Amino acid sequence: MNASVRYTAEEFAVELPAAEYTARFRDAERIAAYCRRCPNYGRNWGCPPFAKDPAEEWLRYGTALLVAAKITPCEEGLPLAEAGRLLRPERIRIERKLLALERRYGGRAFSYVGSCLYCPEGSCTRPEGLPCRHPDRVRPSLEACGFDIGRTTSELFGIELKWGAEGKLPEYLTLVCGLFHDAGHVAWKE
Repeated sequence: MNASVRYTAEEFAVELPAAEYTARFRDAERIAAYCRRCPNYGRNWGCPPFAKDPAEEWLRYGTALLVAAKITPCEEGLPLAEAGRLLRPERIRIERKLLALERRYGGRAFSYVGSCLYCPEGSCTRPEGLPCRHPDRVRPSLEACGFDIGRTTSELFGIELKWGAEGKLPEYLTLVCGLFHDAGHVAWKE
């Protein structure tokens, strides 16, 4: 719970074969077109374009552990500008856990879309052509790799993505992250 913006968070996790997730939920051409319209495109190390095909990062693994967090503000009608304050604490918590699982079991983590958590906003080294300051922690999002998150949330978690309207937040926000691995079963909730 964030003291400045109150919310509740529900967490969901599912595992399935990585090849099945890729075949059913990756639409690289369509999703890449969305990415190219984003102001972060090519401006931070977690966003495309990537030097090599991101599929190389997960196609070597047998299992995909996908995690969704449904974040519901306690107050209705909050301005869209509050989205970051609602998402950030959950994103930090989930990314830390994903990176810990990556270290423990091997594999490759994928984070939530948006800017990096590790450098102050607007200070990424990518626009200057310099190497990432935190390559051990920065991970691309599933969206940046061509996965359809709307289909993922609806078909695997029963959560419909919601969008803000008229400058207000939707009834809830959704984060989706994952870990591709070869460790058999990895329990998200322990």
